[in-house]
Amino acid sequence: MRVHELLAEGFGRLPDLVREAVDGLSAEQLHWAPKPGANSIGWLVWHLTRVQDDHITDLMDGAEQLWVTGDYAAKFGLKAQASDSGYGHGPEQVDAVRPESAAALLEYFDAVYARTRSYLAHLEDGDLDRIVDERWDPPVSLGVRLVSILDDDVQHAGQAAYVRGLLPG
Repeated sequence: MRVHELLAEGFGRLPDLVREAVDGLSAEQLHWAPKPGANSIGWLVWHLTRVQDDHITDLMDGAEQLWVTGDYAAKFGLKAQASDSGYGHGPEQVDAVRPESAAALLEYFDAVYARTRSYLAHLEDGDLDRIVDERWDPPVSLGVRLVSILDDDVQHAGQAAYVRGLLPG
């Protein structure tokens, strides 16, 4: 198995996880949180998609985030700010993420995932050692960054599924 196939397999598990977390939910259910200040299903899926969009775009020369170039933000009650991926969000910012529907979440996720799948398809094994972020010690390689993105996304998809199980009624 080639490295791009292995990464495609890992990222390829996300669509089912995301769909299972949001399918059939209303806007109110997507926004519901188990307690004030906690993350909602809508925020969790928005955030995992924003992280993937931001980080994969950063790896692509000259590309812009789909969040910024598409018409997704309005469907979440937000502005299309490239710097807003959910990191550091406080309760008010979490509460402000209000997807209008599960379809809006899936539309954005599907577009980002398609771009990620395309990016991964062109990777060669030797690409993974390329340093992509020198702000850390040790510097971050492409392989480490991709595993980090996948790990973050899987965790948030699992959290969204857990919150779904807590929905009242």
